[in-house]
Amino acid sequence: MLGLLAAAQGRDRRADLADLAALRFGVRIDQPGTRIRDYQTAHHGDTGKSMPVSERFYLADAVFVAAVEGNAALIHALHAAVREPVYLPYLGRRSCPPARPVDLDIHPEAHLEDVLKTERWRASPWYQRRRRREALVPLDLITETEAGDALGDSLRDQPLSFDPRHRRHGLRTVRSQTVEVPNPLAMTAAAAVDHDPTLLLDGA
Repeated sequence: MLGLLAAAQGRDRRADLADLAALRFGVRIDQPGTRIRDYQTAHHGDTGKSMPVSERFYLADAVFVAAVEGNAALIHALHAAVREPVYLPYLGRRSCPPARPVDLDIHPEAHLEDVLKTERWRASPWYQRRRRREALVPLDLITETEAGDALGDSLRDQPLSFDPRHRRHGLRTVRSQTVEVPNPLAMTAAAAVDHDPTLLLDGA
């Protein structure tokens, strides 16, 4: 996420990321998607020799709602950059651009958790229909918390530098919880009751 924001602002890979690293980050998993393995190879530009086959893993049909919290001026600058990015946003690899616009809104004075708990469910319509029997859908929510939080987990994935000569990542602490959001395509109680397959047997 921080890499996407840095690219939207046109930052060089060697640029200082201290201000972005100071932001508080959270993500809600609206649609977990499917893990897919891909095999890739390349050829040497001069000799034509094939390079070793490598593996790549992707999440297909996944949907996430992400939010950052921090300095108001920086948040507004990032929102403007995402709407008119210097570099095309992509998800991990340049061949994987987002399927939808990545900007939602700015929520002044709102807390990170409250925004992620109240934002409407962004899953694809087909996925919402698949879970239409659930009026309230449980979703995983992961937010950054204070270091040393007894209920948190430590991850070494905080970008400190994207310099290709020396990529660096620091520790951050995250906490996981479950939240429930309304399903706009949920079946009504009347529809659930009216559907009785045994009615087809009447008169048999």
